[in-house]
Amino acid sequence: MKARRRWRGRRRRFAALLLLYTLLLLLLLPYVLDYGAWRGRADEEPLLRRCPSLEAALSEWGWEQRAPQGDGGDGDDEGDEEGVAAAGGNGSAAARKRHIYLHATWRTGSSFLGELFNQHPDVFYLYEPMWHLWQALYPGDALSLQGALRDMVRALFRCDFSVLRLYAAPPAAREPPAAVNLTTAGIFGWRTNKVICSAPLCPAAPRPRHEIGLIDGAACEERCPPRALRELEAECRKYPVVVIKDVRLLELGALQPLLREPGLNLRVIQLFRDPRAVHNSRLKAKQALLRESIQVLRSRQRAEPRGPPRQHLLLPPPLLGGARPPPGPQHRAEHFLGGALEVICQGWLGDLLLARRAPAWLRRRYTQLRYEDLVREPRAQLRRLLRFAGLPVPPAMEAFVVNMTRGADYSSERPFLISARDAREAIHAWRERLSRQQVRQVEAACGEAMSLLAYPLSSGDTRPFPGRLPWEAGKPGRFPLSVGVH
Repeated sequence: MKARRRWRGRRRRFAALLLLYTLLLLLLLPYVLDYGAWRGRADEEPLLRRCPSLEAALSEWGWEQRAPQGDGGDGDDEGDEEGVAAAGGNGSAAARKRHIYLHATWRTGSSFLGELFNQHPDVFYLYEPMWHLWQALYPGDALSLQGALRDMVRALFRCDFSVLRLYAAPPAAREPPAAVNLTTAGIFGWRTNKVICSAPLCPAAPRPRHEIGLIDGAACEERCPPRALRELEAECRKYPVVVIKDVRLLELGALQPLLREPGLNLRVIQLFRDPRAVHNSRLKAKQALLRESIQVLRSRQRAEPRGPPRQHLLLPPPLLGGARPPPGPQHRAEHFLGGALEVICQGWLGDLLLARRAPAWLRRRYTQLRYEDLVREPRAQLRRLLRFAGLPVPPAMEAFVVNMTRGADYSSERPFLISARDAREAIHAWRERLSRQQVRQVEAACGEAMSLLAYPLSSGDTRPFPGRLPWEAGKPGRFPLSVGVH
């Protein structure tokens, strides 16, 4: 009996020791792995070490997983741009169709960039379709709307425009959402859309679809009656390239599921502009941008979930301590626009760092463009963008892009009007219109993104980012951004 008790006691002690040993292993192993990873990152760039959530973001968006089906893996991408038109590999019409998303933000020249694709005879162009969603879900913060935006992009790329009915003006109580009578009037910038304002949707159109040149919005509205969405969908399916331009997607990573989706052949062109020029342009259109700036600003807490609170630098001095905006509509508007620009710059920084560590398959589907480079080298940049999209370069389009950037003057009185202007002057306009204090605040809030994009500070200190820039990771010429454009 005593021997049996001793045996049971030994078994209990052995089980307790085994449990304790297992717990020690579980606690020590992650520590050892983390320490080794930290030692391995000791030589990394200081900026990456200041972004502890970067690897978590990479894991969250899944960039480092296997390449999308049919993409060709992570091998050499030589000749990839020339083969964009045949991407997909199975030879079907769906695989040959290309989908281009113009990833931009407000006042970066995105309407001009989109107009270049609107002019191309092989492109079905959609101008800011997500405006309807933001208006319907106001005042939802920008980050919380990213999933809905992605779903809308997926449907639109498939030429399914019925998704717009979900966010149209509320119908009468007795009518279901599907009964909303949506037409071509009021969507996709219809008054200047080359597809909507040309045959066959508009037999009396002022000019044929293949002719390069700006559409007269008043003439289109007069001669082109509204058409049903199903007719517009049928036209969409005829085009080899569908291009969406929008400014409301805050994170490149939100497009990751679409970049991997076998039914889509998605390419992303991200447009940047000097944040000081962006701030200057936003201030001139502050009333028009106020609602959406509030939605972006509401995302600031969600955009910075880790680490100590940051001092937000684009606020007037009385607001740095957290006080309410000062009285007066002008001061409140500047407060909201300045805070939103800071969130946008942090989004740019996140996108640039994601692109920096992107695998080869993503680099083949993503390219970057600075507005300043498009203005200074319009022909070269147009050729690069159209080659990336798998499109030919009509000579008339080269003449068009040059004429659009070499106008008589720079008109800032009508900021949302696309017209020929001296866009080179727009590069430097912020120098004369922003105060020194405003310039310092923008540079302090956006300095890290400006460094990655090679925008020199007003003091002349470019603060070069250690190591190679994102566009230097691929073959030469992949992302040709000139340095020191000012």
